[in-house]
Amino acid sequence: MEQQPVGPDPWKSFRGVMAGTLILEAIVVLLALPVVSFSHGGLTWVSGGFLLGMTGVLILLTGMQGKPWALKANLAAQVLLIGGVFIHAAIGFIGVVFAAVWLLIAYLRAEVKRRQDRGLLPGQQRPPTDG
Repeated sequence: MEQQPVGPDPWKSFRGVMAGTLILEAIVVLLALPVVSFSHGGLTWVSGGFLLGMTGVLILLTGMQGKPWALKANLAAQVLLIGGVFIHAAIGFIGVVFAAVWLLIAYLRAEVKRRQDRGLLPGQQRPPTDG
């Protein structure tokens, strides 16, 4: 019996996109340190600890993107980051921007899943037969 060739795994590349987005978000959160330090309250142990802690959470999440709950955890991290508005407005702004990015990613994931269920992904198409 001939084994069917397996097409490309759309979820492997999708996990890579999510991990890459988390790394970019971690960099942006770290770039908020100088913004917060030069503003009206300066960098305090609360604001610095929050930013460094969120950076650590985001980096840890990059290695967990293969888990079924990963997208929910990524969205929960955005809620925490938006809550950082009580520490500094720039932190909340970063959270809002990346929440929009993650909502777009969630939509794209749902669309890929819908197409996969219908067999419409390019890797699921049969090659044309000569004849």
